[in-house]
Amino acid sequence: MTYQTRTPGSQASLREANRRRIVEALHKHGGLSKAELAGASGLSAGTVHNIVKELSSAGILHTVDATQSGRRAVFVTLARELGLVAGIHISRRHLRIVLSDVAKTVIAEHEMPLGKDHRADNELRKSLLLIADMLDAVGASSDELLGVGVAINAPVERHSGTVMAHGELRGWERVPIAEILQRGLGKPAWVANASNLAALAELRMGALRGTEHGIFIDINEGVGAGLIIDGRLFIGNSGTAGEFGHMTIRENGPKCSCGSRGCLDAVAGGGAVLERLKDTYRNLKLSDLLARAMAGDDACIRAIAEAGSSIGVAAVTMCMLINPARIVIGGEMSRAGELLLGPIRREVETSFLAGEGSTPEIIQAQVGIRAGVLGSILLAIDHIEIARSALRL
Repeated sequence: MTYQTRTPGSQASLREANRRRIVEALHKHGGLSKAELAGASGLSAGTVHNIVKELSSAGILHTVDATQSGRRAVFVTLARELGLVAGIHISRRHLRIVLSDVAKTVIAEHEMPLGKDHRADNELRKSLLLIADMLDAVGASSDELLGVGVAINAPVERHSGTVMAHGELRGWERVPIAEILQRGLGKPAWVANASNLAALAELRMGALRGTEHGIFIDINEGVGAGLIIDGRLFIGNSGTAGEFGHMTIRENGPKCSCGSRGCLDAVAGGGAVLERLKDTYRNLKLSDLLARAMAGDDACIRAIAEAGSSIGVAAVTMCMLINPARIVIGGEMSRAGELLLGPIRREVETSFLAGEGSTPEIIQAQVGIRAGVLGSILLAIDHIEIARSALRL
């Protein structure tokens, strides 16, 4: 639903803000009774009743009579089109799961931190349980689930959907992720590299919309990329196109998780930046690094700028290969804004051999840190639509 901008402090502005609080609470929790919705949103029961009635009439919310603790209740969820898909994003330190309808409306989501050396069997079992809980929370049955998309921060072999043995996520190599999820849910599952899926999300709903040739650079603890060629995501023969983080940019440089030395990942990834600062700051996290830099900490600003320069040098090589119109910088590190984008832009503008006006635009991502998990939803929906089209032939 699109809300019109109102004068701050007006009754219309207040109603609009209250509507948003209701919708955001349902996004977070999946489904709630009216009483629970009042508690989650901080609004009065009367206000919740009126907004639920209004948004239900508009087709934004769905209500059903239920019994809770022996009492009659009205259960409220976001309205959805027929059929649901689940999306999972497994990164080095986080697990994100979303539930969406086939119209790409997210109706529930969950995020949790992961331990440094998390195990594949534990996290996949946890994912199965969370998906079941989220379906239950929105009042949906497992029959409504059509499939699952998985984004994982590691190189993925396109035909088998397994993580390649590059040391990106130790313990996940060659694990049949799709097969395990399919067996647990009784639904098809598809797996792809998280940076590629984040690029797909930016192409469909973010900063790469309308771009024929572009690059998405995903900077978190490591560095990845997704390539857009002729308006489509390009993953190459085996699925590893865009493994930007494993370009060698410093001969005999620091050792990378893949076993090589001097990879961009080991020089400019968030983990590498934190490693260089460990003697200055103990137990520094990426969020702390960004907060300190934004507050003016010289050491943190300098570390981010150095990472940006290294990424810019590597980006020049990518530009030579595909001549992009736009480079989009995403991932958690992109929250540094121009502290990171500025050095990247300077390296590209200085070194890229192109005619006047053909240097790529370099901008911040729009979808944000949810790009990977939203891309996993798009992956599942694309496969489901292909299967449906085949059945109609």
